[in-house]
Amino acid sequence: MQVKELLNDDDAVSPVIGVILMVAITVILAAVIATFVLGLGEQVSSTAPQASFGFDYEDGVGGLDGELTATHNGGATIDANELFIRGSSGTNGAWSDIGSYGTSSEIKAGSDLTVEVNSDDTVRVTYEPSDGGDTATLGKWTGPDA
Repeated sequence: MQVKELLNDDDAVSPVIGVILMVAITVILAAVIATFVLGLGEQVSSTAPQASFGFDYEDGVGGLDGELTATHNGGATIDANELFIRGSSGTNGAWSDIGSYGTSSEIKAGSDLTVEVNSDDTVRVTYEPSDGGDTATLGKWTGPDA
């Protein structure tokens, strides 16, 4: 092949492939911009922490039917002010405001909290972020008489 032929060679990418590539780039760019404009990117980062809670019920303590101990069995560490106990016998409030759970403001594996409950109660451990995001139930206990 001579140099003159190389300079005169018109063979290149087909115009159809060029158009397809331009459309693909435009669609991808539009999807990225739409994600940020619609705020979908923020929702991905504000998911609830993954944590496991176990419950241990003890019959006949105090004026109520018993005591329930909620224990963080594993998963993410959670701020005590963002973790709530919700029950039907008045057991409602932030983990940090109910009972004694230690001196740390973080609830991590092994942390537990004991509350008084009735045997027909349903108690939930819920995550409620301080920035006003979506709440999530991380654990649920249903009493033996519920």
